[in-house]
Amino acid sequence: MMELTRKGEYAIRGIVYLASRRSDQVCLLSDIAAAVDVPPTFLAKIFQQFSKTGLVKSYRGTGGGFVLGRAPESITLLEVVEAVEGPIIPNRCVIASGECPRDSFCNVHPVWVDVQIKVRDILRDVTLKQLAHPERCSCEAHEQ
Repeated sequence: MMELTRKGEYAIRGIVYLASRRSDQVCLLSDIAAAVDVPPTFLAKIFQQFSKTGLVKSYRGTGGGFVLGRAPESITLLEVVEAVEGPIIPNRCVIASGECPRDSFCNVHPVWVDVQIKVRDILRDVTLKQLAHPERCSCEAHEQ
């Protein structure tokens, strides 16, 4: 994945909104969808995936809705992206060792590996807390 899909973009918008709420505030899917301008049916599917991976907790019935599954400072942008987009793969040769018959002698293979490592490291260094409350963080991404 080199380009974030609409699904990935919507996922980030929805979970960052959730991270901006109080940790004990259960949010209705319809409220989240309206606040971040995402179709509710699309967001429901995304949040189902998040629920399976533990990124969010869902509550059914009256007073039901969603809360983050963990503290926002312990959830990284990498986890969010990979939960909906799958692993970050800049080229098929980095899917697995031996996937490409040329990976042992290709001069470009190490470049793709480096790209994958750097992108994952950048996303791993950004938490939902930083994205939801940039004014409270001393994070390099917000100082640029």
